[in-house]
Amino acid sequence: MQGGVARVCMVMAAAILNHPFFFSNENATLPEQDEDLLTRMREHEERLQIERARLEKELKQLDSKLEETSLNDGFSWYFWSTVSFVIFIAIEFCRVDLVDDENDPVEDEDFLSENGFAPPRMMDKKALRNFCDKCTYTSAHENWRVREFVEGFADDLLESLRSMCDREVDMEVGDFIGIGSMFESWKVCKPLMCDLLVPFSPPDPHSFQNHLWCSASTDIPPDMPGCGTVKVTMLGEDEEGCLCGSADMGEDMLCLLHNRNKGVKVNRSPDDLLCSKGTHFLAKDRVMRWFQMSVTKAWGRISHKYDFEVTFRNLDAAGALKIRFRSGKVVVLNLIPVVQLEDTDAYFVSHFPSLREDFPDPYWSVSLAVYERNLLKYFAKRLPQNSCHLHCLQIATFLHRKQTSLTGVSALTSYHLKTALLHMLLSTKSTAWGACSLEQRLQDVFGFLQRSLQEKRLYHALIGNSKVPKDIQVPERFRKTEPVNLFRSLVLHRELYSTTVRHFQEMLRNAPVLIEEYTPHVSNGSLHHSLD
Repeated sequence: MQGGVARVCMVMAAAILNHPFFFSNENATLPEQDEDLLTRMREHEERLQIERARLEKELKQLDSKLEETSLNDGFSWYFWSTVSFVIFIAIEFCRVDLVDDENDPVEDEDFLSENGFAPPRMMDKKALRNFCDKCTYTSAHENWRVREFVEGFADDLLESLRSMCDREVDMEVGDFIGIGSMFESWKVCKPLMCDLLVPFSPPDPHSFQNHLWCSASTDIPPDMPGCGTVKVTMLGEDEEGCLCGSADMGEDMLCLLHNRNKGVKVNRSPDDLLCSKGTHFLAKDRVMRWFQMSVTKAWGRISHKYDFEVTFRNLDAAGALKIRFRSGKVVVLNLIPVVQLEDTDAYFVSHFPSLREDFPDPYWSVSLAVYERNLLKYFAKRLPQNSCHLHCLQIATFLHRKQTSLTGVSALTSYHLKTALLHMLLSTKSTAWGACSLEQRLQDVFGFLQRSLQEKRLYHALIGNSKVPKDIQVPERFRKTEPVNLFRSLVLHRELYSTTVRHFQEMLRNAPVLIEEYTPHVSNGSLHHSLD
């Protein structure tokens, strides 16, 4: 009987070896490039057949021995059960490995190669030159006029806001700072958009205490680089506020600072100071609501002076204003409330239009936009006359915008394109950016961005970058810290990464057609073009 059981075990093993799912018939029609996989499968099959023959021989020998004695029946039963189980598990593991090779989700490198992640396609030099001449040079004067209007309007609006505030109770608003494409002279698409940073500070005797992700002692999680917290403190609450709180200066010594504020020092609640509930950390959502309400009231006080309509474009962004003139022309204005980082030109921003990723409260993104603007001015003075660096950025952002309108949003933003250009400027000789090198430099920028997508790594241009000239005066704490990866979200979210890669590939494929289609041409003696 036990010999029969052994035979059954052998039949089971043979059945498993010849299981139809073990070597699928589909493998017979695999493409030629999968010869390596076929070879490995054949080797597996040959080894398994040899093993099966050896097992059959041993089974026959053991079967004859089992018939001679009945003392070993119990042992044989357990032995063969164990052998059968081991064989089954081994074969299943081999089968799973092969199936995994074929059916597992495609790795990133395979995804890129299968989807044609080839070098950027060359575009016609003449078409690029015509696009720049007609679509960028002719808009420079208009950009200047819009910028002049926005600066005057923002001054009037913020002055109206200040006139409503009580300095002893309300946040104090400072002068705006222009950043972004309009103030860096590379804006090309319409509607024209101006980004203005608006610093604010707490009422006396309160102050902001800042903590960065790169500080020696910080409570910011390690997976949130590039951010910080803003704590609202009262003068004298901590040892860093004033020496009189930690030193015995005697009865004859008087602290003039505390004496001056003695009459106005008010113990205000964190809610009054726009802090997160139960903490002394400044809350972005509360700042946004305060700023939006303040801007609305300020506009109500001066609206009679202007002959245009002002509306909020986005209720989630505090100062995202849309100005529409009677002629139908539209100007977009982003007033962004920010907190200055000590005496530097770095700012904690509540939100940033060019970045889709944001940190939750109470963590604020750190912006070095002012230093980036200064870096572009630095290069403008050292590059050849009529250099092509801004044209590269204009063309890249134009193509990105058009591709977004065709296939939807992705993780790629205009800020990533600007970052790629800054990296290329920092690593390429200035003589290589002549006007005649536009096509090659544009291809270099796209090539750099392509490699960054492949590696899922695009570092911030100024943070942790030793190539930044010292003339830009980036604070040492940012120069010496670890680089910040702007593509970190692509590492964490595979679907977002796939969408972004497809967006970039489609953009490169469509680039020649889009450049040709939107390049102005003379028809019936008049010039027609539209970049909207």
